[in-house]
Amino acid sequence: MFTPARIRGTETLDDPSTDPTLALRSLRDVALSNRLFGGRRAVVLEVRAILCALPSGAAHPHRAMSLLDIGTGLGDIPQAAQRMARRLHRPLSTIGAEIVPELAHAARSACDHAVAADAQRLPFADASIDIVTCSQVLHHFEGADAEQLLRECSRVARTAVIVGEIRRSWWAFAGLWLSSYALGFHPVSRHDGMVSIRRGYTRVELHDLVARATGCRIMTRTRRGFRLVAVWSPRSATPA
Repeated sequence: MFTPARIRGTETLDDPSTDPTLALRSLRDVALSNRLFGGRRAVVLEVRAILCALPSGAAHPHRAMSLLDIGTGLGDIPQAAQRMARRLHRPLSTIGAEIVPELAHAARSACDHAVAADAQRLPFADASIDIVTCSQVLHHFEGADAEQLLRECSRVARTAVIVGEIRRSWWAFAGLWLSSYALGFHPVSRHDGMVSIRRGYTRVELHDLVARATGCRIMTRTRRGFRLVAVWSPRSATPA
C-alpha cells in the first residue's frame, strides 16, 4: 500500500549535457539531502563496519586504505568517510568519480583525487581499490546497464562494495516534496528527487538485482531516512 510501482522515469541530471552550473547547483541540494535524510550516514556506517572488522595490521599501516566513490557528486560521502576513518586511526585515501569533467573537478576539494569516468567502464585495474561505494547511482540505470555497473564495482574492489539506494515509498515521496520547499531546493532538484524515489527499490529488489549481477553473497539492510544498503565482498562470488 505504501510502496508505489517502480517507474523508469527521466532525471535532468541523467543527461551529461546538462549545464554544469545547473548540475552543481542541484548537487548542492543532493549533498544537503544526504546529510539531513540519511544517505551519507547509511554508506559511512558500512565503511566504518568494514574498517573496524579488519584484523590488526590489515589496514597496512604504511599505506592508506583506498575508497572509490562512483557518482560522487560534490564528494560529500567520501569526505565524511575519510573523517570517520581518521577518528579510527585508519588512514583512508579517497577517489571520487563523475562522468562529467566539470563535476569531477568540483569534487576535488572534497576528495584526495577525482576522475572523470564512465561508471560502466571504470579506468581501474581488477581488485585495485579496497572499498568501492556507489550511493544513489544504481537507480539511474536499468536492466543490463545496471548489472554492468554492479559488475564493474565488483571487478575493481579488493575488499568490499557498498551500494546505497533509496527505499521506494509514498512516505518518502511526500516527505521530500514537502521538505524540498522548506529547504529551498532548486526545481530541478525537486523534480529529480521525486523521480529518484519512484525509481528506487525495495530491499528484496535490490538484493536480487545485485545477486544476479555479481553472483556474490549479499548483505542488505534498511537504514533510517528510507535508505537501503547492499554490501558484499567480491571474493564471495560463486565460481562460474
